[in-house]
Amino acid sequence: MRCPFCGNIDTQVKDSRPAEDHVSIRRRRFCPACGGRFTTYERVQLRDLVVIKTNGKREDFDRDKLERSIRISMQKRPIDPERIDQMISGIVRRLESMGETDIGSKQIGEIVMEALNRIDTVAYVRFASVYKNFQAADDFDKFVAELRPPETSADE
Repeated sequence: MRCPFCGNIDTQVKDSRPAEDHVSIRRRRFCPACGGRFTTYERVQLRDLVVIKTNGKREDFDRDKLERSIRISMQKRPIDPERIDQMISGIVRRLESMGETDIGSKQIGEIVMEALNRIDTVAYVRFASVYKNFQAADDFDKFVAELRPPETSADE
């Protein structure tokens, strides 16, 4: 593993243990060249996934990109970070177990929105605003109106 500080490729593993989510291994590493210490994570990858973008372009699936977009939508929300990690791992497992190596970005977005909707409505709306490309406040109004339960009349 290359040292992120000096670029040396001869680093040593000092400690390995299961990460808190129990789906990855956390490794503490040491670089003898510069003395730097850093952490890496190792995960099981069932298959190499390829994302088919809406414009037809293909790119390798990037778990970190998925994680960043989800964490942005959940910023300053009262959600336990471990729960977020579990949700992300669940989404990745679901994608890997679909049996397909090529997955449309639209399908990934729908799965993420489904997971966010179960955990936090605000994060769900935040993610949707980017995913569905909201352009004006009216777009938010329409989307949020769909989330609200239908009003019942007081006469009933």
